[in-house]
Amino acid sequence: MTIRQITYDDTIEHVSWPDAVAALREGHRLPPAQVADMFLGPGNATLLSRGAWIEGLGSGVKSVTVFDDNPRQGLPTIQGGMLVFEPKNGCLEAVIEGRLVTEIKTAADSVLGATYLARPDSRHLLIVGGGTVARSLIKAYTAVFPSLKRVSIWTRRQEQARAVAAEWPSGAFTVKAAPDLAEAAGQADIISCATMAREPVLRGAWIHPGTHVDLIGAYKADMREADDDLISRASLYVDSRETTIHHIGELMMPIASGAISEASVIGDLYDLAMDGASARRSPDEITVYKNGGGAHLDLMTARYISSLVSNT
Repeated sequence: MTIRQITYDDTIEHVSWPDAVAALREGHRLPPAQVADMFLGPGNATLLSRGAWIEGLGSGVKSVTVFDDNPRQGLPTIQGGMLVFEPKNGCLEAVIEGRLVTEIKTAADSVLGATYLARPDSRHLLIVGGGTVARSLIKAYTAVFPSLKRVSIWTRRQEQARAVAAEWPSGAFTVKAAPDLAEAAGQADIISCATMAREPVLRGAWIHPGTHVDLIGAYKADMREADDDLISRASLYVDSRETTIHHIGELMMPIASGAISEASVIGDLYDLAMDGASARRSPDEITVYKNGGGAHLDLMTARYISSLVSNT
């Protein structure tokens, strides 16, 4: 059996964001995945290995390093690869560059959640963070939400936000740096937060009725991006109960403080995909979606990537 080696540079230009989102939607209509994570190393220089098995899709293991200080040295924060095994005999069939899987999975996960929870007429997207994830979020959100006409970028260093904005010429939507986070958050219809924060950067007091908040960055027990006020005021959803509630500080901390309980999580992508309809109950509802990015999503994404390679 030929083992395919799939690289970022050879594949990324063939990605269809609507198709990537659809692949995750269909993956959540399969039987629930078995997943497991392993973390090694210090908090700012972690080896993260995630494995998943899904009936009908097979198995996959993604191992990446997450080094918080790498961007200061001109290096990517996340580096690694993924092994994909076919379901019939467990044969290794592909080795995929890790950043390709992570980039597509992360943005498609968030946008899939937004298709159920954000207002379909949303016009203003605010992205908090200016790294690789921010760039893929711009592409994915605007591809799936054609109503978006304005994208704002906020980063702690304004020159970083301006650099991201400069990459997009004027067209169907505008991309501009936002100088004040509280003001931008109060104007946005969708807020997508992708930082390495360990203290909240988003405050509930800033968020106006009808906003959808997409939280991406926190992936460990000591990390969070939203304060207790926002988490407790909103209708709360996650991509997977199993990989978020007892694993990520975004939920663990407000549960520990008593701001919310486990029962505050209304649903996850398995619930939303099976129902198939919008979960938003009113135009004024504030919704929060925690993107935990579990291994099952990596495997679903890897299958989508493999289909791209097969068709090119």
